[in-house]
Amino acid sequence: MSPNPSGVPKPLRLQIIYWVDNHRMNTFECIISKLEVREFMKKEVGSEIKQRILESARQTGSGLNLQHWRFIIVENEKNLSQLGLDSTSGGWISGADFAIIILTNPTFRFHLIDAGRVAQNMQITAWDEGVGSGLFTGIKEENLRRDFKIPKDLTPSIILGFGYPLKPSTGKKKNRLPLNQLVYREEYGPTSE
Repeated sequence: MSPNPSGVPKPLRLQIIYWVDNHRMNTFECIISKLEVREFMKKEVGSEIKQRILESARQTGSGLNLQHWRFIIVENEKNLSQLGLDSTSGGWISGADFAIIILTNPTFRFHLIDAGRVAQNMQITAWDEGVGSGLFTGIKEENLRRDFKIPKDLTPSIILGFGYPLKPSTGKKKNRLPLNQLVYREEYGPTSE
């Protein structure tokens, strides 16, 4: 990763910068290039990067600014393996460098929206640092609550796994529907012309 050419501390910059093949990427490019990663190198992510990921979570907006989410960072290899066992769809997480369990308060009808907002910010922040991530929501809830001491008043909404991608991920094209199949003008459905 190239040094910060502006000299301005990264948290104060208005653009997310990511370097791919000597090309400076802005926020939009970072978003459209980010891929889900579920296979990771055996290379530790530095504590400074982890701190930035957590800070991006803390700075995320939330419904009514309640900031009701809480986070459990899982770094121990044994606990990462247990996290995989407590999952119905995320066994791959045992190979991650670390994971974050996003807990939200289910009494707020917008709690899952807030979980998605905070997950996206953490994933984009990680991608900005060259760290890949994936997520899952399929869990064996009783086991997860017991193993990670999750209180009854919080819901484990999303689990994110992070690490340096095992395979190069630059140059891959996402399989997305074109906008004309997703966006309608003024009302749902195609317009008659």
